[in-house]
Amino acid sequence: MPRLTTITGALLVLTGVVAFIVTSASSVTALIPAFVGGLLLICAALAGREALRRHAIHAALVVALLGALGSLMNVAKIGQLFAGTAERPAAIIVSVILFVVCVVYVAIGVRSFIAARRTRAAA
Repeated sequence: MPRLTTITGALLVLTGVVAFIVTSASSVTALIPAFVGGLLLICAALAGREALRRHAIHAALVVALLGALGSLMNVAKIGQLFAGTAERPAAIIVSVILFVVCVVYVAIGVRSFIAARRTRAAA
């Protein structure tokens, strides 16, 4: 899970930086995925220590869940994007990317924890 957390964090940082550059640095909010990704990278670094692994991954999952929930407002406007009436299409696209990446990460994390619990219970 720490490796996946690192990959997810790096992907979100890259997404945020690219969005910031593509939007001509017009809004700091384009960096929101980078902030979420940065927090995930910090959690991944902490998870490198065996004693902190479980807590760090739990924290990373909370960060990803909050990232997904925070992006829902713009994700709900995806219909406007397809209709061509969106005021800020880049914000919607970035929010959808943030949402999808975070939801996939949370789903994989939950499955990982379930599998670990079953393994412990069987032993």
